[in-house]
Order: sequence, then structure tokens, then C-alpha cells
Amino acid sequence: MPPKEKKEKLKIIKPSGKREESFFELVYEVARQIPKGRVTSYGAIAACLGTKLSARMVGWAMNGAGKVKPKVPAHRVVNRNGMLTGRHHFSPPEKMQQLLEKEKVKVENDAVVDFSKLFWDPAKELL
Repeated sequence: MPPKEKKEKLKIIKPSGKREESFFELVYEVARQIPKGRVTSYGAIAACLGTKLSARMVGWAMNGAGKVKPKVPAHRVVNRNGMLTGRHHFSPPEKMQQLLEKEKVKVENDAVVDFSKLFWDPAKELL
């Protein structure tokens, strides 16, 4: 009988070349690449990572992004309609809009104006 092989934890290589073990860290790596003045969606990040049904998990990752180093521009991640659904995780809640407006992204009624023009698709941009 052959000896049992040790199962190794799957490691994914990040775009930076470092080994990665956590889905949240992969999300942060993608989010850090969103250019200033552009936005993406939770679902777009999930699809880029090959888990298109995990948009909610991307949202959970963004919720914890404030404690991560290097910084993660979580304010650039919105829902699929351009709504600032994560704003209540900022302190104060207006901070998400303020950070976007500082990057010349217009926001009206908690939604990104010209969302389709400002949308950054990581699946296309990170190829």
C-alpha cells in the first residue's frame, strides 16, 4: 500500500507574485488596483476571482478593509447599480461619498453619477 500523501493547502499566486491563502486578501489585492476616480462592484470583484456568486463575501471583506495594511480603497466598491450600499460601514456614513468626491466622482442620492462610464471591470483590466 502506498504511503498517504499530505494534503497541502491550495495557495494562489497574487498579481504581485506573493502567495495568498485568504479570499479576503485576494479581494483586497483587486480593490487596491482600482484607479482613483473609478469604481467597481462587489460582483465584479467576485467574478474576477472566479467566484461570481460571492458578491456578498466581497462585501464582508470590504467591511473589514478599514483595519488592513496596506490601505484598501473600499470607498471605490459599490453595488451593481452604483449605489453606495457600504456607506454605513464608514464613520461617519458620509465619508464614503466624501472620499469619492475628492477623486472627482459625482454622487447624487447615494449613487455614483455616470456609473457605467466610471465602472472599472477587474476581469478586463487585470488580464
